[in-house]
Amino acid sequence: MAKKDAPPRWDRKMQQRLARGEAAALGELYDRFASLVHGLAHRVLGDERAADGITRDVFAHVWEHPETYDPKEGPLRSWVATLTHRLAVQRLRATETAALAAGASTEELERKVRRASVAARADYIVTSMPSPLRSALELAYFQRRDYRQTAADLGVTEDEARRRLRLGLQLLATAHDTGAPPGYGGAV
Repeated sequence: MAKKDAPPRWDRKMQQRLARGEAAALGELYDRFASLVHGLAHRVLGDERAADGITRDVFAHVWEHPETYDPKEGPLRSWVATLTHRLAVQRLRATETAALAAGASTEELERKVRRASVAARADYIVTSMPSPLRSALELAYFQRRDYRQTAADLGVTEDEARRRLRLGLQLLATAHDTGAPPGYGGAV
């Protein structure tokens, strides 16, 4: 069994392939993470075209600088999400600078950036959480199921459904914490 803090084998191999300049590796990485990157960027920026631009920028950065990912720091998914968040917030701040010149307050800008960051973090948390927790939350939120209905839909006990909902909500509550997405402590 691998050490708890050892990075997943796929992450290490992908980083090595990217460092060798394998175009197929970039394609595989894009297929795996493009929806995550675009979704996070769209959450922060609220603009489809801007999210498309951030998605291009993230994968261009990964291609041009694969050595900036250190597998010892955490999963590749978290690094990509952190990079996306950082670039999207930079873009948001740059576009909002024009709004400041037009009379918007600095406090308004910071509130907007904070809201976008919390939304992006919540989105990342939901997409990253284990499938059983995500399924329970989706049933409760989108289909308005209570814990009894969720238990029946998932084929689990009511206690298990309550546990999954509680854990999922506890994870989501961390979306208001500041910092990088969970699971990645280093800066990009």
